[in-house]
Amino acid sequence: MVTNFTGFAPLGTVLVALLGIGIAEGSGLIGVVLRKIVLSSPPKLLTFVVVFAGVLSNTASEVGYVLLVPLAAIIFQAAGRHPLAGLAAAFAGVSGGYSANLLLGTIDPLLAGLSEEAARIIDKDYLVNPACNYYFMAFSTILISFLGTFVTEKIVEPRLGKDYLVQNQDKIEQLNSSERRGLIYALVTFLAFTALILIGIIPENGVLRGADGSVLKSPFMHGIVALVFLSAGLMGIAYGIGAGTIKNDSDVMKGMSKSMETLGSYIVLVFFAAQFVAYFNWTNLGLISAVKGAEGLKAIIGSLGLENKLLMAVFIMIPFILLSALINLVMGSASAKWAIMAPVFIPMLMLLGYSPEFTQVAYRIGDSVTNIISPMMSYFALIVAFIQRYQPKAGIGTVISLMLPYSVLFLIGWVLLLIVWIAIDLPIGPGVSLYYTP
Repeated sequence: MVTNFTGFAPLGTVLVALLGIGIAEGSGLIGVVLRKIVLSSPPKLLTFVVVFAGVLSNTASEVGYVLLVPLAAIIFQAAGRHPLAGLAAAFAGVSGGYSANLLLGTIDPLLAGLSEEAARIIDKDYLVNPACNYYFMAFSTILISFLGTFVTEKIVEPRLGKDYLVQNQDKIEQLNSSERRGLIYALVTFLAFTALILIGIIPENGVLRGADGSVLKSPFMHGIVALVFLSAGLMGIAYGIGAGTIKNDSDVMKGMSKSMETLGSYIVLVFFAAQFVAYFNWTNLGLISAVKGAEGLKAIIGSLGLENKLLMAVFIMIPFILLSALINLVMGSASAKWAIMAPVFIPMLMLLGYSPEFTQVAYRIGDSVTNIISPMMSYFALIVAFIQRYQPKAGIGTVISLMLPYSVLFLIGWVLLLIVWIAIDLPIGPGVSLYYTP
């Protein structure tokens, strides 16, 4: 049990990444950046910026729920628009676009570690990089931002009308001089850190390149979690010094400690997930279910005459996306679901010729789109409380009816994007193909 637990791939990667993000969050950097983005947006782009900021907040998801969602409602009300439209737009970005981002967050190494453990049922040396879905998810950020804007302005806001309780006591706080100084310090640190990375990557003999001179199999790609920790940590410290929120090393430790406090339930989950995967492999149940499942799918595909590569991928992945979305309605944790599903579906689809990273992308789409209508989602009750500030009689049904258009359109848009991605055969991440040769 001890070896299974301590050797489980997602454990160390998530803990290390979250230590750095904890410093950035504890110093106030992430919250101030979100406020700056939203408060500086032109009125015509307000909805787009709110959804976009919500997607970016997934790097440290708690900030998005606790800060951005209520802030968006206040800003919309100040702009003469319905506050629930702003709340819905922010919630759609934070939760409905949970898997999209331009930045790597803690969810990336978490899912990648689970996928790697599952892939090794078939291939003992298979490695899944935390950045394996980056290209697809970065493009998805723009897609979700546009779709969220369209749903808010064309569907949700017209339905809301003017019926809401006015909150006069809420004020939008602009950044003060200390916060602006902290942002400048953080920006300088970011530019310096980026310059160091580029110095290690751009030259042919750069220290962050691999032994053969490549970037794909290099210390840079293998150490992406360490880079997340260092960049977030250093920027957080720089902001804290500039803004005065960090005065000594104990303040840095407090931020790291607070981030670790939130991981109690995750560590418990990882313990049991590690045992499940280890015993699943030891009994060969993973291999047996993969082989039998692959044979069954091949028989179905053969009987339907689906010889086209695109049609086969669509036939297999769309039902898998829908299954993930359905399970998400009754089981909120992304890591808990993937800990159970990955050891079954990843080996099965590897035997059919699809890479673990491709299967993970399909799972992330399904897991994201129904977050905003799932009462099992951990922050769902908090969203109900925010809505009740403007509509006191609101409940779970209010949230679901408000967010359902986002869920449906996000699902349709993301599935169409995946079909286009398959048709063009684009890589879904650095050096990561859609397909796998058994």
